[in-house]
Amino acid sequence: MRSGGGPRAYDAHMAGPESNALTRAIDDWLTHLEVERGVSSNTLASYRRDLARYAQHLTLAGVTDPARVRPVDVGDFVVALREGRHGAPLAASSAGRALIAARGLHRFLLLEGRTETDPAAGIRPPTTSRRLPDALSTGQVEALIAAAGDGATPVSLRDRALLELLYGTGARISEAVGLDVDDVHADPDDQPVRGQPSGPAIAAALRLVGKGGKHRIVPVGSYARAALAAYLVRGRPALVATAPGRARAALFVGVRGSRLSRQSAWNIIRHLAATAERGEAARLPDPATADAMATQHSAAQCAWSAAELHGLADRIGPHTLRHSFATHLLDGGADVRVVQELLGHASVTTTQIYTHVTVQRLREVYAASHPRAR
Repeated sequence: MRSGGGPRAYDAHMAGPESNALTRAIDDWLTHLEVERGVSSNTLASYRRDLARYAQHLTLAGVTDPARVRPVDVGDFVVALREGRHGAPLAASSAGRALIAARGLHRFLLLEGRTETDPAAGIRPPTTSRRLPDALSTGQVEALIAAAGDGATPVSLRDRALLELLYGTGARISEAVGLDVDDVHADPDDQPVRGQPSGPAIAAALRLVGKGGKHRIVPVGSYARAALAAYLVRGRPALVATAPGRARAALFVGVRGSRLSRQSAWNIIRHLAATAERGEAARLPDPATADAMATQHSAAQCAWSAAELHGLADRIGPHTLRHSFATHLLDGGADVRVVQELLGHASVTTTQIYTHVTVQRLREVYAASHPRAR
């Protein structure tokens, strides 16, 4: 058996000491992928593992010649993986990946003229249950933002501005940390703010660069606008001063003055979620953060319960605030196509997953509240 990235497809204890037509076919296909197609070593290793299972399954069924494999054999292989007949049960995604390897093998053999049919062509992969996005309640969002602090330090101002921007615009973390100061617009007419802003009347819109380099302009609400104004006036200059010239363009910078990385931003969010869960978040934003924020927030808006915050740190993911942004918009009656544009989705189908979240919530409320539902 070859070591490292070689194409040997099966383990000796699986295939037995003698080579047969099936194992030779697997080796030939993997060699073709490695030599002719230049497939990566990681992909080869994945195919090798999956086809070792496939060879084992067919051999146990008495099939050692790929020309004698039937569609029912391929279908039973997928079922066996899901049921765990040859080891631990596999998730639908993992079983589907193994089916892709088997399909590739049989398509190769057909094109090479070594078989007359492709028994895997009509076998469909197992369906996966689509995981619904996990959106926070408005109280949980308030607690998370409040955990950033009262704006007494440049870092506190930055963290609050980052959270308000993520929740207020639905931006991806990578989009947020990729923002430059010139991407902050004073109005939707694409007029960038250059230099230091003079007051909170900024950031009516942001220019985000999404997947595939696609640009979009998104509006910025008053909370995020006030937080950005406070950060740009009092927070960012202090952070940039630690390393002049290092992050001249970047909107969000770290304590060493360089552009905030995606991983650093994600670590900040996780830390603040843990802070909020411990009950260390202030109930109300400090009025010093921005005058506008002091008038907008109320005790009712910023109220949250300890029960709401239980497990918050475990629920937070890189896209949680983005999911919450979309879900809360739809809950408020926004059109799904408007939400699609705000999120930068190429297809409305991607956005429609959030409509399932709101429908699910309606069902839960109905089940808990209606006398005929119980």
